[in-house]
Amino acid sequence: MRTYIIKRLLLVIPTLLIITFVCYALMRVAPGDPVKAHFLSQGEGASTLREGEGLSKAGELFRKRFHLDKPVVVGYGYWLWGIVRHGDFGVSVTVNLGTPVWELIVERVPTTFKLNLWATALVFLIAVPIGVFSAVKRGSLLDRATTLLLFIFYSLPSFWVGLMLLIAASKWMPGWPTSGLSPRTTEYMPYWAILGETTKHYVLPVFCLSYAGLAGLSRYARVGLLEVIRQDYIRTARAKGCGEWRVIFVHALRNGLIPIIVIMAGLIPGLIGGSIIIEYLFEIQGMGDLSLTALSSRDYPVLMTLFGISALLTLVGLLASDIALTLVDPRISYERKT
Repeated sequence: MRTYIIKRLLLVIPTLLIITFVCYALMRVAPGDPVKAHFLSQGEGASTLREGEGLSKAGELFRKRFHLDKPVVVGYGYWLWGIVRHGDFGVSVTVNLGTPVWELIVERVPTTFKLNLWATALVFLIAVPIGVFSAVKRGSLLDRATTLLLFIFYSLPSFWVGLMLLIAASKWMPGWPTSGLSPRTTEYMPYWAILGETTKHYVLPVFCLSYAGLAGLSRYARVGLLEVIRQDYIRTARAKGCGEWRVIFVHALRNGLIPIIVIMAGLIPGLIGGSIIIEYLFEIQGMGDLSLTALSSRDYPVLMTLFGISALLTLVGLLASDIALTLVDPRISYERKT
């Protein structure tokens, strides 16, 4: 197992290089000009960018400063060299001019992490019991009703659900918070009042982030458990006189969680990357909102850092899921057998 982990860690570096280079190349050839976006965002578009004459002198200097006048390979090399030599991820060119990219990310990561951590915890705490109950009561009326309801949830797009919740909150619950994750003012408020108001801010975005995952994960849990309870060792446990719930939770559930562990690999990037749609709808200043702003304004240093972090977290998640699989099922081994 140790050899396998070392090999996977060594493969992370070339994989990250390939992913980040492809992302950089696609950004450079994609429509849109970060130079124009920069000057227009600063309110200098009419005076700085001359129509019919190309970029002004300021625009040319801007291109040279951020190596946009050089080929894709050379520009990527400058970006990579800054990280390797100085740990410098560059500065924002449009989102917040001159601010180091790492400061922007560190400022917004806690907000996104808390939001997605609550959503992920809610999904697992509800989805796994629902999946277990559906597998045990397979074919019953309650199982069919639960399946139908969960498939309806899974088919609803998050942006539509978010908009409907905003409309419902403004129409039937005028005082319910619909923006941000914390009260605007907490002065002279007792601790329990602050906790209650903060909880209200989390309710709607957490629900929008979790309902689809709840539906999908519960179905994976159900299918995984159904596969396990048909095995011979489950029949043996029942034949020995073990109670049904002991058979399910002690003998079957551990192996039934294997599909869920595989899915967990994709959850780690979401904890940090955030959701662009949900954060935009509920005006949450997190990583999703930062990604949307950087993408719309062609902020290459911010986008490259976000792409790199997402790729790294995805690779870490895949490795963590592989290790977790060996802990859950000792029959799984990644070592070459002789």
